[in-house]
Amino acid sequence: MPPTLAMTIPPATEEVTRLLEALEAFAEAAALSPKAAHRLSVVIEELAANVVMHGSAGPDAATFVAVTVSQDGDALIATIEDDGRAFDPLAHAAPDTEATLDDRDIGGLGVHFVQQMTRTLHYSRADGRNRMVAVLDLTG
Repeated sequence: MPPTLAMTIPPATEEVTRLLEALEAFAEAAALSPKAAHRLSVVIEELAANVVMHGSAGPDAATFVAVTVSQDGDALIATIEDDGRAFDPLAHAAPDTEATLDDRDIGGLGVHFVQQMTRTLHYSRADGRNRMVAVLDLTG
């Protein structure tokens, strides 16, 4: 049976580093290709960092970030949940990557980048939690 990762961290920058170390151990145990391991790391880091940077302060701030990763056939299923205020990063318009830096709106590039690295990326809100589910290819 392929290994799985289940980890819950406080929404703090130094904890994201600990999460990335756990992802590295998971990738090794799952014998992921270097490319698949890198994609997984970048996707999880971006989504967890978004919670830390944008959802861990103010009213209804997140108190945790929960990450699970498992293999399903030729895909990795990564789920990132937090208990912060409702926020769907996929509901915002895609950034204009052709615009000059002066004309470009701030934000949105990280999620756009994650969308490019995943087969699918889905947001939902249930039981007071934000949930992002990313499906990544194991190959290619």
